[in-house]
Amino acid sequence: MKSHAKVVVVGGGCVGASILYGMTQHGETDVVMLERTTLTSGSTWHAAGLLVTFVRSYNISKMTMETIRIYGEVEEKLGNSVGLRKVGQLRVANTEKRWDEFQSYISIAEAAGVPCKLLTPEEVAEAHPLLAQSENIRGGILHTEDGYVNPADITMALAKLARDQGATIYQNTEAQAYEKLDNGHWKVTTDKGDITCEHLIFATGNYARENARRVGLDLPCIPIVHQYWTTETVPELARRRKEGLTEFPILRDEDYGAYLREDVGGFQFGPYEFEKDLKLFAEDKVPEDFGADLLPEDFDAVETQWERALERVPTLGEVGIKANTRGPFQMTPDELPLCGPAPGHDNLWLAEGVPGGILWGGTMGESLARWIVHGDPGKDMSEIDPRRFGDYASKRWTMDKVRETWGTHMDAHVPGEDFPGARPMKTVPSYDLLTAQGAVWTSFNGYEFPRWFAKSPEEAIPEHSFRRTDHMELVQEEVRRTREDAGFIEMSPMTKFTVRGSGAAAWLDSIMANKLPKVGRMTLAVALNPKGGMEGEYTIVRYADDDFYLVSTPNGQVYNWDYLSRLLPADGSVVMTDVSEQMGVIALAGPNSRDILHPLTDNDLSNAAFPWLSAQMGEVGYAKNVHLLRVSYTGELGWELHHPIGYNRHLVDLLLKAGVKPFGLEALESMRLEKSYRAINREICKDMTPYEADLGRFVALKEKINGAFQERDFIGKDALLRQQEEGGYNTLVTLKLPFCDTSVMADESVYHDGQLVGRVTSGGFSYYCNHDIAMALVPQNLTAAGTRFQVNVHNEMRDAEVVDICLYDSSSARARLTFEQDQTP
Repeated sequence: MKSHAKVVVVGGGCVGASILYGMTQHGETDVVMLERTTLTSGSTWHAAGLLVTFVRSYNISKMTMETIRIYGEVEEKLGNSVGLRKVGQLRVANTEKRWDEFQSYISIAEAAGVPCKLLTPEEVAEAHPLLAQSENIRGGILHTEDGYVNPADITMALAKLARDQGATIYQNTEAQAYEKLDNGHWKVTTDKGDITCEHLIFATGNYARENARRVGLDLPCIPIVHQYWTTETVPELARRRKEGLTEFPILRDEDYGAYLREDVGGFQFGPYEFEKDLKLFAEDKVPEDFGADLLPEDFDAVETQWERALERVPTLGEVGIKANTRGPFQMTPDELPLCGPAPGHDNLWLAEGVPGGILWGGTMGESLARWIVHGDPGKDMSEIDPRRFGDYASKRWTMDKVRETWGTHMDAHVPGEDFPGARPMKTVPSYDLLTAQGAVWTSFNGYEFPRWFAKSPEEAIPEHSFRRTDHMELVQEEVRRTREDAGFIEMSPMTKFTVRGSGAAAWLDSIMANKLPKVGRMTLAVALNPKGGMEGEYTIVRYADDDFYLVSTPNGQVYNWDYLSRLLPADGSVVMTDVSEQMGVIALAGPNSRDILHPLTDNDLSNAAFPWLSAQMGEVGYAKNVHLLRVSYTGELGWELHHPIGYNRHLVDLLLKAGVKPFGLEALESMRLEKSYRAINREICKDMTPYEADLGRFVALKEKINGAFQERDFIGKDALLRQQEEGGYNTLVTLKLPFCDTSVMADESVYHDGQLVGRVTSGGFSYYCNHDIAMALVPQNLTAAGTRFQVNVHNEMRDAEVVDICLYDSSSARARLTFEQDQTP
C-alpha cells in the first residue's frame, strides 16, 4: 500500500467513487480510496438508483441536474451502458395543496433549467394509462429527464475511469484511526498499514457516525431502514417491452405514498414509511457481522401504502411478488447531505449523511473535487454544508427529526413550513411570557423563535399555505403598529462573537470588504472568499481600538465560527470568543421607541448623543452590561438590546408592562423586504459578490488614513477588481408586483420581453405597502427604475417593475430620525 497520497477517500460506495472520479477529472490523480470490504457493498448495492430533480430550490435543482449530466458523460466515456434510463417521472396531484405545490414549483424549474411541464388530468391519463382515473386528480407534473441508473454499474464505471486516470483503490482495507500531524497532514491507520495525506474525505455511508467520532465529530445523521418490492412480469409491460416501446415514467401518486417504476418487465414498488412505522438502524455502531446484507421484509410497516397502490394501479395486484429488498441508508434531519469542510478540522471533508447516494454522488464528487483542487466548489453549497447544523443536533434530536422528515416525505410541503418534532428544545427565559402573548413559534439554530402572534395562546396554531391565510391580518397589524408606534422582537438566537487582542483590528481589516468602524460606532460588513463571494455578513461594533463585537445570523453560529477560526493568526494576537449562548437580544423598533426606552435607561438617547449606527454600554431596567446598538432591521428608529441572558425575561417583562407589543419573524421579513435589506443565503451568498447584490456601498477598496487615501487589502478584493473591469454580471434589483391569492416566495423565474433573464432571490407580501415585493438577479442593462419584467408566480405571469432603492423610506430618514425634529424627553 502507498504510504502517502494527496487525497484519501474513505468509503467505496457511489459517493466515494464519484469523489475519486471528480478528483481525476480536475487533474488530481494522486488520490487513494480505502474500502473496508468491496466496492458497492454498503447501501449502494441495494439502492433503487432513482434520479429525481423535483425540489423547490434553485441550487439543489442545479445539483441534481449535474448528477444526471455527469452519469451521462460517464456512460459515454465508458462506452458501455450503466443502466441510465431517462424515462421521466410523473407526479400526480389529488388535492389542492399538492396542485399548489406543483404550480408554485414550475417557475423554480424554469429558472434552474430543469425540464418539466404541468399536465392536465387528461394528459396524466395519457402519460400513464395504468393509473386508475379519478375525479380527484387535479393534474400532474412530468420531469422528462428524471429516471434511474444501475447503482452497481455506475459506481464501478466511476471507479474504473478514475483508476484509468491514475487513482488507486484499496479494497478490503479498513480505516481504523486518524491523526492530525504537525505538518497539517492526516495519518490514516488501516489494517494494512498507515497512509498519510494532505486532504482526507469521509464517505462512509452507514458508518458515518461511528467513523466521525474518531476525530471528535458528532454528525447529525442516522441510518433508516427502507424497502422496495419487485413483482413478477406484468403482461402489459412485457408486451410494450417486446414491441420496443419506451418505459412508462416513474409514477408518484400521493394517494399511495410510494413510487412505482418498471423493472425488466415487472414493477418496482417503493413505499415511504410513515413516521410511526419507520425503523432506524445502527444509531451508534453498525454490527460487526453486518456487510453486504439485507434485513428481513417488513410488510406490516407499509401495508396501508400497498393497499392504496392496488386501488390506484390495479395491474399491480394481478401479479405476484418476486423479491423484497430492505436495507439501511443514511438520513439527516432535513433530508439533505452533509457535504463540505468538517467543522474544526483543517483539510477534513465530509460526504456523509447522504439520503440517496446515487442521486447525490455525481454532484458531490464534482463539488468536493473543485473545492479541494481549485479552492471553490463552483456553486453555493450552503444548503448541504455540514456546518448548517449547530451543536444542538444531539443523537436523540437527530433520531426524532429523521423519523419526522422521512415520515412526511410524501406530503405536500409549503416553503418555510414548521414541523413540531423534537421541539421545543432550546428556549430563552422569556419564552413563557411570549407564549402567553400568543406566540406561534418557529426555530433557528435549535432555539424557539417567534413567528407571529395570535390573539391568545389558545389560538396560537401554526398556519402554512401557498395562499392567503387568516393569520396574515394579525401580521399586518404587527407591521402597522411597529411602523406607526413601536414593537419589539425577541432575537436572542443571533450569533455573537467578541474579537479582541493587539492584532484584532488588522485581522478583521484583512477579512472584511468594508472598512472597520470608529470606536463607538458600528458598520455592516461582509467577509468574502477568494472568488469574491460573500461567506458571511456581520454587524461589527467597535468598543476600543482592538475590542470588537460581531453579530450575525442565528443559523451561522457554527459556519461563521469555523470560517473565521481558520483565518486566525497563529501568533495569538487575536482572541475570538463565541458569546452567543451568554448574550440575549431584544430589538425595539418604531418611531416611539426612544420615548419607550428613555425612562428605562440613563443613557442619553438623543440624536446628538446617540446617533444612528452607534453603540454604547449601559443599564436598562435592572439589567447591567447591556449593549445598546442603534440599528434596526425594520428600517425604523430602534435599538437592539444585547444583554446577559439572565436578564432576558426581565427586559421582556419591562417592555410588555410599558405597553409595547411583540412582533414576529413574518412581520420582520415584510419590513425587511420593504427596505430591500439583503438576507443571508438569499441575497448574501457564497457564489454572489457584493457588486452582484448591489452592495457596493459596503465595499471599501481604499481607506482615508492621515488625510490620504490608501489601498486596502482583503480577501476577495482581486476578484472584485476583475469583476469591475470585466462587467457584464447580473445585479440585484427590487421589484414591485401585484398581490394575488398567492405570493412570490423565492427562486421564481424572471422574464423580459418573453425571454428568461433572471430569478427571484426572495420575496413576499408587503403588509405595509399591500402588494408583493421581490428581489431578483437580472442583467445589468435591465436595472433602471421603471424597467418592466414578468415573474412566473404560481404558474401565472405577473407584471413587475423595478423600483429605485426600495419601496419604503429610501433615504433611511426614519432610522436616522431626521423626518421630524428630534424631541427627546
